Amino acid sequence: MRDDMLHRALSRELRPSPPSALSASVTLGWRAVLKIKHVPFQLFDVAVFPIMFTLIFTYLFGGAMAGSPDEYLQFLLPGIVVQTIVFITVYTGMGLNTDIGKGLFDRFRSLPIWQPAPIVGALLGDVLRYSLAALVVIAVGLMLGFRPGAGVVGVVLAVALNLALAFSLSWIWIIIGMLVRSPESVMTTSFLFLFPMTFISNVFVDPATMPAWLQTVVGLNPVTHLTDATRGLMHGGVRAWDVGLVLLETVAITAVFAPIAMKMYYRER
Repeated sequence: MRDDMLHRALSRELRPSPPSALSASVTLGWRAVLKIKHVPFQLFDVAVFPIMFTLIFTYLFGGAMAGSPDEYLQFLLPGIVVQTIVFITVYTGMGLNTDIGKGLFDRFRSLPIWQPAPIVGALLGDVLRYSLAALVVIAVGLMLGFRPGAGVVGVVLAVALNLALAFSLSWIWIIIGMLVRSPESVMTTSFLFLFPMTFISNVFVDPATMPAWLQTVVGLNPVTHLTDATRGLMHGGVRAWDVGLVLLETVAITAVFAPIAMKMYYRER
């Protein structure tokens, strides 16, 4: 009798409704942010490397490249923002690879949530990481003498454009994160592409001094397009073509790699 009463009481209780896609994504995005708290070494790439690059190139090479460190800093810092954000996009793939290796992937799969939420949440969490990295670089630049001609609005728009392209690049590292066996392999594979992309660009030097064939390669590099748009937005005089090209590349990269990443994600199920 007691078991029957207990069963009737429990059967009358309404099951809580499953979380919405937005709620699940935001929750898992906050989980990605909390990883930084538990693994503070992740802040090393966000804070230390950008500062190191800025100081080294400004004071060791600035005089030779632009006549004075202060003048070179105005040219360099927008490029350092681009390089920093592009570099740390690899953490999306590394985080996913770590979750798969620890079995968290299967746990998320068993939950009654919108299934793409772990990936979307990771991307949302990384947007905060990208923003923090940009803030660190700009703050250091301002202390060294960087003065953006377009003011706060131009800087904010430039960072937003960087976040858009970084969001699209993250889909590529998600694919790599599901293909390789360890987070270290994700980083190694990613930087085989990222180092050439950032150094064979106009982040550090004006391509006009390069050989003609290399100028062509640099001109086709998406990092060059993003750097042109970032400098234009920060200092004023941005060309609509530069911004439009970056947005077009963002859409194209997302359209190609996001469906592949999601197909692989579901296949893992």
